[in-house]
Amino acid sequence: MKDISQIGINSEEIINYLKSEMTLRQVYQKILYQKIIDNAAQERGIIVTTEEIEIEADRQRREQRLEKAVDTLTWLAKQFVSPYDWEVGIRNQLLAQKVAHKIFGKEVKKFFSQNRREFDQVILYQMIVTSEKLAQELYYQIEEGEISFYDAAHIYDIDDNRRHKCGYEGTIYRWAIPTNIGELVFNTPPKQLIGPLKTEKGYHILIVEELIIAELTPQRYEEILNNMFQQWLKSEVQNLLNLDGIYRDT
Repeated sequence: MKDISQIGINSEEIINYLKSEMTLRQVYQKILYQKIIDNAAQERGIIVTTEEIEIEADRQRREQRLEKAVDTLTWLAKQFVSPYDWEVGIRNQLLAQKVAHKIFGKEVKKFFSQNRREFDQVILYQMIVTSEKLAQELYYQIEEGEISFYDAAHIYDIDDNRRHKCGYEGTIYRWAIPTNIGELVFNTPPKQLIGPLKTEKGYHILIVEELIIAELTPQRYEEILNNMFQQWLKSEVQNLLNLDGIYRDT
């Protein structure tokens, strides 16, 4: 397998390119993240075993549909990655997961319990129009059954994307909805018309198709855990940079 140097690209060129693309900082940050993870793992006696790496490698092979060893080597060669590099990447990924669970695993349930309401969701439809008079007319027409909400949204909504979806906004968290609208949305029974409500965007008419009360599912557990871990890594990097600045000033 050829490495990058064999096709005429050296390390300096890579660094200069990353600089020109304004992405070198992100690479530095990820390297610092890995150093922090390695240190945290060493302090806590956390290791990744060869068996764990092999299990994850097999999972990735299945995901990529790599049935034979030669298929795996060809796939890696296309990425300019050696089998050793691949194993190091898997090890780093698994180590990060273990460190995250060790540091924050017990905090996730507590965080979810304290912020449960913010994880409630609604399947939401809405339309926004610029005229108060039009909003009132549409509200009464929908209430009287002269036009459906979905048809009205398809015709009158000011947002092209939402108009094509007949007002469909998607599954929205409580925290993602402005407070003044969110209180009404989460306290109005599903299928009941809400509005018109005025904001800087215009006049809103909304319908909640379904209210989804938050549960700590495995997926949400991992989302919260990962968010806490990423915030911790950013904080640790900032501490390192601040400390470095102190040493340079002294």
